[in-house]
Amino acid sequence: MSVLSGDYTGCSVLIYDGSDNHVGSSEAISYDRDTLRMRVQDLPSSFKTGDSCRVLILSSPKLCEYQATIVTEGAVKYIAMFKGREAERREAIRHKLTAPATITKLIYNGKPYLLHTPVKVEMINISTGGVRFRAPFFTITEGDRFQLHLKIGGVMKALIADVVNQMDGSSVLADYGCCFVNIAD
Repeated sequence: MSVLSGDYTGCSVLIYDGSDNHVGSSEAISYDRDTLRMRVQDLPSSFKTGDSCRVLILSSPKLCEYQATIVTEGAVKYIAMFKGREAERREAIRHKLTAPATITKLIYNGKPYLLHTPVKVEMINISTGGVRFRAPFFTITEGDRFQLHLKIGGVMKALIADVVNQMDGSSVLADYGCCFVNIAD
């Protein structure tokens, strides 16, 4: 596993409690590489000093996930991430997520094609390696590449992904498992 290396200031952050429940979405307003502490705009008020949590950081060019604990310095609470706990793609933990999301573009032979009407999707889970969501049947098929817009902590983030599998949910909806290619700007 690699160690913390990026500057996560300005990145969208998904915050999960010790039981892996999604408890908040925010933006990193500061990050100190030396202490491995991140301050976020809206830390859930339920967190107390010493509480364990997990953060999923939507950084570029990939998502990063860390085990962390809450620390307090003066009147300020920080998320203190554990060095060397960056999650790798194949071992990524899936986190439940409810957030507004839409497919806006299909990408064919490296060229993006804007959809006339963006497709709204229902998020199921997200990890550092990909996403699973529910959408109208035959929205996309295995092998398709697309751009997904996801609103996290008030910030819209564009993610590029490939459809890895499709599981029929009903004659109207299907679940799609997708692998991130990279994060668009």
